[in-house]
Amino acid sequence: MAEEKIFANGFSFKRRDNAPDFVVGKLSIKVEDAIDFLNSNIKNGWVNLSINKSKGGSYYLELDTFTPKSAEETTAPAKPTPQPTRNADLVDDDLPF
Repeated sequence: MAEEKIFANGFSFKRRDNAPDFVVGKLSIKVEDAIDFLNSNIKNGWVNLSINKSKGGSYYLELDTFTPKSAEETTAPAKPTPQPTRNADLVDDDLPF
């Protein structure tokens, strides 16, 4: 199930298609809304945002909620050592030697 999108309040990004190649777009910040948003979403001193494109073609900023897995979670469980199986059709227990 996909998590609900958390839009970055106070931030607006607009692409500048007719700008020179080195200009990607314009970011506007409504300070009061942005500060409230940043303070409510801070983790380890950072707030990570993703710039996404909507189906309608406009851009928006979304809170990046990705959390890397801990070392315990990323370590694959040890696979059990396969035990030799005995195939009764191939082994004859009645052999004298």
